[in-house]
Parts: sequence; C-alpha cells; structure tokens
Amino acid sequence: SLFKKSILMSKNIFYKKINKVSLKKICKELKIPNIKKSNFYLNDIKTLDEANTNDITFLHNSKYLDYLPKVKSNFVITTSRLKKYIFNKNLLIVDNVLIGVSKITKLFYPNSLDENFITRKLIKQNSLKNKKITLGLNVVIGKNVKIGNNTFIGHNSIIEDNVIIGRNCSIGSNVVIKKTIIGNNVNVLDGAVIGKKGFGFFPQKKGNIRYPHIGMVIIKDKVEIGSNNTIDRGSLGNTIIGENTFLDNQVHIAHNVKIGKNCIITAQVGFAGSSEIGDNVSIGGQAGVSGHLKIGNNVQIGGGSGVLKNIPDNTKVMGYPAKDIRLFIKENK
Repeated sequence: SLFKKSILMSKNIFYKKINKVSLKKICKELKIPNIKKSNFYLNDIKTLDEANTNDITFLHNSKYLDYLPKVKSNFVITTSRLKKYIFNKNLLIVDNVLIGVSKITKLFYPNSLDENFITRKLIKQNSLKNKKITLGLNVVIGKNVKIGNNTFIGHNSIIEDNVIIGRNCSIGSNVVIKKTIIGNNVNVLDGAVIGKKGFGFFPQKKGNIRYPHIGMVIIKDKVEIGSNNTIDRGSLGNTIIGENTFLDNQVHIAHNVKIGKNCIITAQVGFAGSSEIGDNVSIGGQAGVSGHLKIGNNVQIGGGSGVLKNIPDNTKVMGYPAKDIRLFIKENK
C-alpha cells in the first residue's frame, strides 16, 4: 500500500535535504575544534535509534542511555557530563545539546523552519481525477498529495503538499493535515489539526529561538482522531499513532509522542513531548502525561490524573501524582 511504501522510505518527503555536510562545517557551527584532521562528510542528523553509520546523532538526557549499545552512528553530540557513558564514538562536546542539534538540523535542512501555506498556484487535483474520492466544498489539496480510493474529505479542509492518505478514510470538515502519512480506514473528525510544528524553542530575553521540526506524523490503520485534536509532528523522529487506537475530542499530542495499538484516549488528555505509550492503554478524561516517560502495555490511567513517572505493564493508576489505584482509593475514602 501507499502507506507501507512511504513509511519504509528513508528519504524525508516533506523537507529538502542538503546531500552531505562536512564535519568541519558542523564543528564550526557548534563553535568547537574540528575533531578529525581529514575532512569527513556526514549524510544526515537523526535520533539515537535511527541514525546510521555516517549520520550524526545526539545524547542530551540520561533517560536515553539504554539506546547506546545499539547506536550505529560514529558521531555523537553530547555534554561533558554525559560523555562518560559513550564508548568508541567520535564525540562533539557542547554546553547545550539541543541548541547544537537545532543548528545542525538547519545545516542539513535549510528550510526546516519554514511554515509556508499553499498558494492558489500549487493546488493540483489532476492526479486525483480518476480516483473514487469525494471532496466537499472549498477543499484545498497541495502538490504531490496521494489519496486512496473510497476516501471522503469534508468541507473547507486543507491537505498540504506530499501528504499521503490511504483507502477508505473519512476526513471531516475544517481539518488541516500537513507533514503526515495516514493509513487505511482512518477517521479524522471535524476541526483536527495534524502535523503542525511542535512547541519547541529556546527561551531568550531578546526573542525565543525556534527548534526545527523536520519529522512527520504517522497514523496507522483503523485509527480515529477526534474533533479538535492537535497532533504535532516530530522534531527529528516522528509522532506515531498505533493501529486501532481511538482518540476522543480535544486531545493534544506533542512532538515525538508514540502511542501503541488498541489504545483508548478520552477527551482533553494531554501528552507532553517524547512520551511513549504502550499497547492496550486506556486513559480517562483530562489526564496529563509528562514528557519523556514510558507507559507500559495494558495500563489504565484514571481521569484527571497527572502522570509524572514511568508506569510498568498491567498497572492501574489514578491521582496527582498518579499512584496505584488501590492506594489512591484507600487515601480518599
């Protein structure tokens, strides 16, 4: 299918990348001495789990130490505090890893901060004429968009350049989809915004510095996205919604969040960036999950809970901070 072919591609279909960048130029941008005498060239910048041998990657938080044994990249941006955990790699030591990553991302992807909207000149629907697709009034479709048969798109919706939507999908009215790949049999309800840039920046007194978001959103088969959901695309990695997961209305999913399959997320739940949610997870209304956490499989989180730490498999929690539900009930009798 279009969906499977697209997510298997290593090429970023939403941003134009410079072919290669020299290590000398990267070191100069980071304001550090060149770590190699010969002028070496690197292919891309990627996360620890996705970087290949000639990519550059980064370690900014001890929460990601478990990834290190499997890291393929030979070049790692990190800090003097974290370098003791990294062996047999070329290290680029900086004071602030994420600011460094932001600078290097812009070297590889010069247009990574652009948020251009579609102009009338770019609207092309010719490639869709022979498809069994139903379009409402005032639908705007960008260039190189691919849409599967038997898909419906409601009034006033915008499907931006290079987006891929599978078969038998229903996209509601007033929906905006950008930088996204959607599988088959997916429902997106009215007012959803999918693929917008994440809330990533560096606070500065003279003006906050934006963090590039060159990732995408991947929505797998048989997912339902509720009305007025906002799903941010990834920064370097991707934001992923697993197969057969249902999201109620007004759910917010921040950049790089990964939600497993068969999850039920009720109204007004918020996920901070880079949280990982397992399979078969149920979350009650207005709960919040902090960033960079791991929620196990078969977890149940009560409504209004605040999740501040990792939750193991097969656990029921509730409260703020979220705790074992038996303890919560005992304390609130």
